[in-house]
Amino acid sequence: MINLLKKQPNLDDRNILSSSDACKEWGIEASTLRRRINDFPYGTVRKFGTSWVVTREGMYAVFGEKRTNRNFYSWNQKRDQL
Repeated sequence: MINLLKKQPNLDDRNILSSSDACKEWGIEASTLRRRINDFPYGTVRKFGTSWVVTREGMYAVFGEKRTNRNFYSWNQKRDQL
């Protein structure tokens, strides 16, 4: 029997981000987010197939404020500049 009273997440909510979008906003590498998946509060992270989906609430809980003034370069970008 399907429980229709169970609260379902609103996937159109602007506070739900793909892991790649969350990493861009917070200026972190994708591997950093994957390593910290177990640190997210219950209900703020979920895996859909092969992709992780996180909430802004979870990102703030694990990584704190966004690092907007930090220069973020991946090792590929640094290598290309040399």
